[in-house]
This record gives sequence, C-alpha cells and structure tokens, in this order.
Amino acid sequence: MPTSICPECSEPVFVDPEFEQGSKVICDECGAALIVVGLDPIELDLKDESNSDDMSDSDGLGTYDFDDDRY
Repeated sequence: MPTSICPECSEPVFVDPEFEQGSKVICDECGAALIVVGLDPIELDLKDESNSDDMSDSDGLGTYDFDDDRY
C-alpha cells in the first residue's frame, strides 16, 4: 500500500491505491485531515477546514497593490 508523510506529525500515512488527487485521508497517528495533492509520488497536504469562500491573505492570493484615483 502506498505511503506518504503526514505534514502535521511527520509520521507515515497509508494511502489507498484507488485514491485520486483530491481524496481525503486521516492520519492515524495525529488525526490530521489531509488531502492527496500528488500521485507520483504520493503527496499529502493539510485539508483546509475553513468553511469560508474567502481567500486567506497569508497565501498572497486575492491581494493586489495598485492606485485607482477614479473614485
């Protein structure tokens, strides 16, 4: 069975070979909610638990820097 490393606790996480990119996985060691982001090799990332559609400012997306003097 394919494995990857939990980004939260650094322990091995077993991933079902039938899973596809975007599949959800739970780390047995720490209980972190993870998502499959890569398939070859298997890569996991923490699943975003927020229920908001707003983009986080910490990722740099959704922010822009320009002057608009029309208003």
